[in-house]
Amino acid sequence: MVDAVNFTLGPGTAAAALFGVGTGIGVLLIVLGWRGTTPRRRRLRTRAAGDPRRLARVAIAAAAGAVTGALTGWVVGAVLAGLAAWFLPRVLGRDPEHARRVARIEAIASWTEMLRDTLSAAAGLEQAVLATAQLAPAAIQAEVCELAAGLEGGDRLTTALRRLGERLDDPVGDLVVAALLLAAEQPTRALGELLGSLAESARGHAAMRMRVDAGRARTRTSVRVIVGTTLAFAAALVVLNRDYMAAYGTATGQLVLLGIGGLFAAGFAWLTRVVRVEQPDRFLATEPIDPALPAAAGPQGGRS
Repeated sequence: MVDAVNFTLGPGTAAAALFGVGTGIGVLLIVLGWRGTTPRRRRLRTRAAGDPRRLARVAIAAAAGAVTGALTGWVVGAVLAGLAAWFLPRVLGRDPEHARRVARIEAIASWTEMLRDTLSAAAGLEQAVLATAQLAPAAIQAEVCELAAGLEGGDRLTTALRRLGERLDDPVGDLVVAALLLAAEQPTRALGELLGSLAESARGHAAMRMRVDAGRARTRTSVRVIVGTTLAFAAALVVLNRDYMAAYGTATGQLVLLGIGGLFAAGFAWLTRVVRVEQPDRFLATEPIDPALPAAAGPQGGRS
């Protein structure tokens, strides 16, 4: 007969808990390293903005793994609990990245209209950028101020605009930057009209994304119910029916538990993909522009 699961905090259980936490953190680092295929500029910006929250999530995940390992003595259980504490808030919570993207698109549209109105007062493109830098919406003000600072520091307009596109990191921003690049290389009187059309298109794009997000709200609620019910049922079995769960205390049981956890993880990952709004691909250069390279500087007549 399989021995009952040890729920006491003995030395063996504590060692198993510590081993489980260490294993869970190792697996977490492997997953984070594998996901680190996003462009370097995006990783650095996200890391700088979310370091305190990331540390808090790591602490919560480690605590969940330690508690689970201490209560059950299951190494695999501790690993799964730690991973669940790390990833499930993204499944059950709102999508802050989507809200940030929508706010960014709206800000790009507003700044584009500012450029259009400033250009209508017979100001050149570079002067229009400098005049609107401090008035740009908060969501993109840092990027636009960096553009203005580069121009004041002697950067060519085309180089500074390409760097702006990399900083904005948005397909709608690429449209605006591409129009400004064309105007910088070949001045045209129709730029104001083009910028107005782009601003209108950007607002339509933002409204469309908001409609899509609202349409997926019901699906997101269903995902929360499914995940919450599944986890509550599993926790109730562990706490209230220890004899039923005793089989998982063996080596074979741990392997079975690992397989079950993998299946649930795959299901939760699929549910997460269902409720997320995918970001369209950009069409401008995706590598940072080095101002020291002559090829990236554009033609000598890049200033307007």
